[in-house]
Parts: sequence; structure tokens; C-alpha cells
Amino acid sequence: MTDREEEPTVPGTAPQRIRLFGRDFTLPANRATRVSLGIALTIGGILGFLPILGFWMIPLGLIILSVDFAIVRRARRRTAVKWGRWRANGKANNVEQQPRTDGGKTSAGLPRDPSD
Repeated sequence: MTDREEEPTVPGTAPQRIRLFGRDFTLPANRATRVSLGIALTIGGILGFLPILGFWMIPLGLIILSVDFAIVRRARRRTAVKWGRWRANGKANNVEQQPRTDGGKTSAGLPRDPSD
């Protein structure tokens, strides 16, 4: 084997990675550890009204669970697509906004007072 060739790996033994906010995070390689961490974060997030815990733990737990469970992965992907479309439409609307020509009328449709 040369230095550039990678050694074959057994499927499922490599650590899982998730990309979040433009950064890669490595998750535990053991599936049971990932699942228990995801469940613990989700349950801790549900108790977010208590001190130390927070509601931010719910989405983080669901993202970790999405690595192993297809139903959570589909929901996460659907949400990511909707979020991306919403952001793209919002940016497009902000760029293309033109000054409104209301014909000299107020928002109520009444003519403006010329003394203003």
C-alpha cells in the first residue's frame, strides 16, 4: 500500500460527522452512545424551564438522533430544505424591493395633505 491509499474500513465503525452552521462535528462511533446522547438531550430540553437545562437541547438531540433514525432524518432534511427556500426567497425579496409609488395617497387610501 502506498501512503496515498486509505486502508479499508468496516462499515459502521467510522465516527459519524454532522455539518451544522458550516462546521463539522464528530459524533461517537458507537450507535448506542449516539442514541442515548440524543435521547438525553431531547428529554433535557423538554425540561428546559429548569435551571441549567435549556430548550436549545431539543433540536440538538433531534439532530444527533437523525444520524440513526430515518424518520427523524427525513424531518430534519425537510426542515432544512424549507429553511433554505425561505432564506433564499427573503434575500431575493430584499434585493428586488423597489420604492412604492402610491400615487400620493396615505396607507388608508386617502389623498395626502399638501401642507405636509
